Amino acid sequence: MNYRQIGNTDLKVSELSFGTWAIGGAWGRTNDLEALKALDHAIGKGVNFFDTADVYGDGHSEELLAKATKGKQSEIHIATKFCRAGDVHDPKTYSMESVTKYCEDSLRRLNRDQLDLFQIHCPPMEILKNGQVFEVLDRLKEQGKIRYYGVSVETVEEGLFCLEQPNVSALQVIFNLFRQKPLEALFPQVKEQGVGILARVPLASGLLTGKFKTNSQFEIDDHRNFNRDGEAFNIGETFAGVEFAKGIELSDKLTWIAENRGNMTRAALKWILEHDAISCVIPGFKSVAQVEDNLQAVNVESFTEKEMTKLAEFYKDEVQPEIRGAY
Repeated sequence: MNYRQIGNTDLKVSELSFGTWAIGGAWGRTNDLEALKALDHAIGKGVNFFDTADVYGDGHSEELLAKATKGKQSEIHIATKFCRAGDVHDPKTYSMESVTKYCEDSLRRLNRDQLDLFQIHCPPMEILKNGQVFEVLDRLKEQGKIRYYGVSVETVEEGLFCLEQPNVSALQVIFNLFRQKPLEALFPQVKEQGVGILARVPLASGLLTGKFKTNSQFEIDDHRNFNRDGEAFNIGETFAGVEFAKGIELSDKLTWIAENRGNMTRAALKWILEHDAISCVIPGFKSVAQVEDNLQAVNVESFTEKEMTKLAEFYKDEVQPEIRGAY
């Protein structure tokens, strides 16, 4: 496993880490025993960082992480998120009282005394511009409840605004072969300021695994069913904002990336890791097999300069016009 620094923090994390949305809920049926085995396997392979949120299974993914990291709290870093358990548009959700409760509830579920990274969970731009939440997070940092804080954003514009806040240590962004916009303006600024980047939705909700067909079905409680067109939350969180059938078509045109790299999953993750602004990529998982497959991305063949140019042109010409919603 290779390790990278999250911006200017002292957090050195596995470049291939994991997100825990899928084991918490909203990705179809879950199996706690299998999830715990998968977490244990990842840790055994050198993964020392996991991303979660208080709303993933109403705190269930945090509780699973507590079990998996018991006795290893000093070795395994955890980032969690807050605000989506409340009204994200209400300033009261971001008050000292509210955020302190979110923080303390997460600490209790994670069985920790301090959060390594506390992230605002995709807040509206008006909340970011209000600025109150950053003052609250500064207070929690002073109190020792959190080490660092960051923001999970939906758009490049939001990310650039967050970079104007002096104590934002990390941004979590949607970044994959179907969502390359952060490369243009956000990543150069991030590198200049020493802010970390956590790359989420790295496989475009599975589209970039090459395993789906146009008739693929998803369970009723899977967001790839109920948020396919942005009915429940931001459309970009599901299939990177690309219409499903079109995403299958575009994915089929990328099968060549798997040559000499095992499969599309590993290749798509490797492409993200080729960018030095990335602190870590955080694919989801439900099983040991998925964890192991994702981990192989670290060691597969790098992309050539010619291949990188080809993928950039593919995004600009064929993918970008198909992305729906603000990004």
